[in-house]
Amino acid sequence: MKESKVSGFDYLWCALYACAGFAFELLLVQLEKIMGINTDIFTTFQYIVHWLITTVFWIVIGTLIILIGKKTTGFEILKTKEKLNKWQYCAIALCFIVNIIVKYIDWNGFKPILEYKRLGILLFVFQYIYYIAEAFLISLVIVYAQKACETWFNNDKIPFGGIILGLTWGMAHTISKGSLLIGILSALGGFLFGAAYVFVNKDYKKAFPIIVLLFIL
Repeated sequence: MKESKVSGFDYLWCALYACAGFAFELLLVQLEKIMGINTDIFTTFQYIVHWLITTVFWIVIGTLIILIGKKTTGFEILKTKEKLNKWQYCAIALCFIVNIIVKYIDWNGFKPILEYKRLGILLFVFQYIYYIAEAFLISLVIVYAQKACETWFNNDKIPFGGIILGLTWGMAHTISKGSLLIGILSALGGFLFGAAYVFVNKDYKKAFPIIVLLFIL
């Protein structure tokens, strides 16, 4: 597809598809309730099955979004960009520092350690596999929302993707977790993820593992 035929909305639709992908888990929960499963007190086996099903569908959804994005916009998400400068490494490190401090305050401790103690080794492993799949969709919201806003505003320095992620996925936690504070902190996390994407020159190969680590730490 020729670049002249691509509009910001072509990219935005891909970002919105990724946002909609998160809703699969809500549908799964409703199906589990219909099946008579008490989703408030999952057994270990039920947790693992729930996370695995969600993980598989999120990966499939994300892969389809990439294929749709390439077909409708010609955008090569895995295209390698230039090497990073020293200040960019410092900026990424700052993202990690802010992210860890905010989560430490929110969780009253280091999140992975607290979850390991709460879940045990088996559930911890499957929980974090699930987190990686969620981070995959998160990264796609950032990438395509960034491209949409850059197309509209002709500015590639502002982390638009992180702003959009914060206003959608981030603030949605206000409803899903029943807390405005959690929503705000999640929105801040979304902004940091988007900022990190810009700091690595929007190189998805570099950005994805960074976004995963920012999300799980």
